[in-house]
Amino acid sequence: MTYCVGMRLNKGLVFMSDTRTNAGVDDIAQVRKMRSWHVPGERVITLMSAGNLATTQAVVSLLDERTKAPGDRHPSILAAPSMFQIATIVGETLRQIVMRHSAEGPAAASPFRASLIVGGQIKGSEPRLFMIYPEGNFIEAGEDNPFFQIGETKYGRPIIVRSYDPAMSFEDAVKLLCVSFDSTIRANAGVDLPIDLKIHERDDYSTVRERRFERGDPYFQSVADGWAEALGIALAELPDFHF
Repeated sequence: MTYCVGMRLNKGLVFMSDTRTNAGVDDIAQVRKMRSWHVPGERVITLMSAGNLATTQAVVSLLDERTKAPGDRHPSILAAPSMFQIATIVGETLRQIVMRHSAEGPAAASPFRASLIVGGQIKGSEPRLFMIYPEGNFIEAGEDNPFFQIGETKYGRPIIVRSYDPAMSFEDAVKLLCVSFDSTIRANAGVDLPIDLKIHERDDYSTVRERRFERGDPYFQSVADGWAEALGIALAELPDFHF
């Protein structure tokens, strides 16, 4: 399983993803689910994935190969004129991979399905964020849907819904996402540290701000412990129930 969140703020975009891919009794594995492409001074792009690992790795590999040898049939995301076109390229690539695996495997397509979040900014345009479905179609983040989640979404969603503010700082957004991920990790063994973070600041094409929270990371642990303590205090201060 996995958990990934892409968030749109007034200041830019924030991405966070875990790294767990399997959580069997004697088979725990991890892999990076976040990939970025960066053309200094011109564009920044980040992609996160959830679902069938073979499918998502094939998509990333194809996108990467086509940045090195683009063509008319297979355009490069580094040459696309807009983030909308980038989302289109990524969606078509995902659909092709899913259809190829489905044709070779079981009749049901579900074992090969995957979902993606892609976002970034091209110079001269606004930062944009998209969620791409296994069929290759996609939706864009806006005022009514300012963040996307893929993977194990239900445990970490309530805190984001209650606390998200488009005007919040990157620091507060990271704090909020750490709480969301901690809530998910505590409730589902299929999500765990390490956690990858990437921040795209609006109109900044030269600085890529990223960090990995390893197991036992002091900041992540302090947020997790502080949130648990704060919940205990808040619960104790609520009115007592009486029959």
